[in-house]
Amino acid sequence: MLREMKMLPSTSLNSSVQGNGVLSSRDAARHTAGAKRYKYLRRLFRFRQMDFEFAAWQMLYLFTSPQRVYRNFHYRKQTKDQWARDDPAFLVLLSIWLCVSTIGFGFVLDMGFFETIKLLLWVVFIDCVGVGLLIATLMWFISNKYLVKRQSRDYDVEWGYAFDVHLNAFYPLLVILHFIQLFFINHVILTDTFIGYLVGNTLWLVAVGYYIYVTFLGYSALPFLKNTVILLYPFAPLILLYGLSLALGWNFTHTLCSFYKYRVK
Repeated sequence: MLREMKMLPSTSLNSSVQGNGVLSSRDAARHTAGAKRYKYLRRLFRFRQMDFEFAAWQMLYLFTSPQRVYRNFHYRKQTKDQWARDDPAFLVLLSIWLCVSTIGFGFVLDMGFFETIKLLLWVVFIDCVGVGLLIATLMWFISNKYLVKRQSRDYDVEWGYAFDVHLNAFYPLLVILHFIQLFFINHVILTDTFIGYLVGNTLWLVAVGYYIYVTFLGYSALPFLKNTVILLYPFAPLILLYGLSLALGWNFTHTLCSFYKYRVK
């Protein structure tokens, strides 16, 4: 509760508005997308300016109460006139999690030093950054093209916010599949038994389901979007695929491990 009180507005935005109700040219430039990106990238190399404590708080609540995380995005819109994060601390902590868990994956799969480094580069720059940029751009286009209410055409989904939603949804998936799963891979999941692919595929079901749900929460939090419930529709094919995988004995984790080993050859 104290943390949320800290996020409430402490200054008025009206101080930057001229007498005619229009932002000055300097303040208008400050709120352009280019200026916001520049400010974000500049802070990426200034660790002392990052609020890692708050980023860690967000990571915790993405598991226990993700709605509270998106409540903070509302506070940011009120105080800083943008939905997207302006502090890269969350991205930095996520990168650290990704590196540590990928090294753990290399250890569990008995990879050598250079193979693990190669896997780390693949996972960070392709799986996280590359796929993340692709998904964020796709969701940004779809939401602005089809989900904005007709009476709210003056509003649009920020690309940075779409990327933040992806990062929020990706973090629980990362922890489940790249950390929790590590403790079960060799002795349970990869044993070629029904229990093995039941445990492994269930972890995949929870992880991907969490990704879908947190993504839905992110876009449903925007008051100018409509029909965001369609973002929950992927649950149907996901559950169907889960049932088929158990019936056919398809072990998702075994496929992932084989793919990782193929990558580093």
